[in-house]
Amino acid sequence: MLEFEQPLKKMTDEIKRLQEEDRQSELIDHSKEIAKLQYMYEMKAKEIYSNLQPWHRVQLARVLERPTIKDYIPQIFEHFIALEGDRRFGADYAMYGGIAKINNQAVTVIGQLRGKNTKDNLHHNFGMAHPEGYRKALRLMKQANKFNRPIITFVDTKGAFPGKAAEERGQSEAIATNLVEMAGLNVPIITIVIGEGGSGGALGIAVSNEVYMLENSTYSVISPEGAAALLWKDAKKANLAAEKMAITAQDVKSLNVIDGIIEEPQGGAHCDIEATAQSIKEVIVQFMKRYEGRSAEEIKSDRYYKFRQIGEFTE
Repeated sequence: MLEFEQPLKKMTDEIKRLQEEDRQSELIDHSKEIAKLQYMYEMKAKEIYSNLQPWHRVQLARVLERPTIKDYIPQIFEHFIALEGDRRFGADYAMYGGIAKINNQAVTVIGQLRGKNTKDNLHHNFGMAHPEGYRKALRLMKQANKFNRPIITFVDTKGAFPGKAAEERGQSEAIATNLVEMAGLNVPIITIVIGEGGSGGALGIAVSNEVYMLENSTYSVISPEGAAALLWKDAKKANLAAEKMAITAQDVKSLNVIDGIIEEPQGGAHCDIEATAQSIKEVIVQFMKRYEGRSAEEIKSDRYYKFRQIGEFTE
């Protein structure tokens, strides 16, 4: 449980203790105390989650239990088939994707994939893709373009992998190529930021017609720790950096960078994955309805002006 959630943990622990005492003895009845504590818990939870600070949302975006693309796919799509490899170097397990159906329409699904424990995170490189991951994503997007399939991307990364091997294999070139190629695709593209959306690593699969963020996700050019280290030479001031950087969904929406915010259940997406997935699915379905029947030129033009408007709005 996160630090700002500690008051809730104390109440939860006390409720469990009283319930255990009731189970162990027929002479003890804590029902009134439990009911009072449950009411207090609900009020406190409402107070905490309706007044989250930027750093709190960063912490929720990073929580290990937070759903990944693999959690959402079975809830949103049917008949998903994963596809691997960039046809140049090899498989990158930080980038996940394939073909699927949503409401019986074929689509291509792509996104970063992190792990939920140390072993998984090492396997998926903490969701930080190498160049082959971005080339794989582009391969799948070109395939979607060829067969006229809408593209859905899920962003969940601290950034592209910054290691020596990635640079040697052309990390910046791979991301830059994706930006150019995505801008010219003939099919509609929607992006959902489901966790952290970090730097070019996020943007490499996010040049889309519409971009949405989950309520407690983040989208930024650098991590709060990285910004704090640059600005104040102290990564421990990450909470202060988070306040200044405008990285929350609410901030990014106010800057006209995204098209909408998808609400999460109280406590975060991990508290009710099915409800969160349903909310995401509704946004995707409505997006596809809006772009149904549009010509390739209209789709590309909409994408172009979306990003032009961002620049004009923020100048």
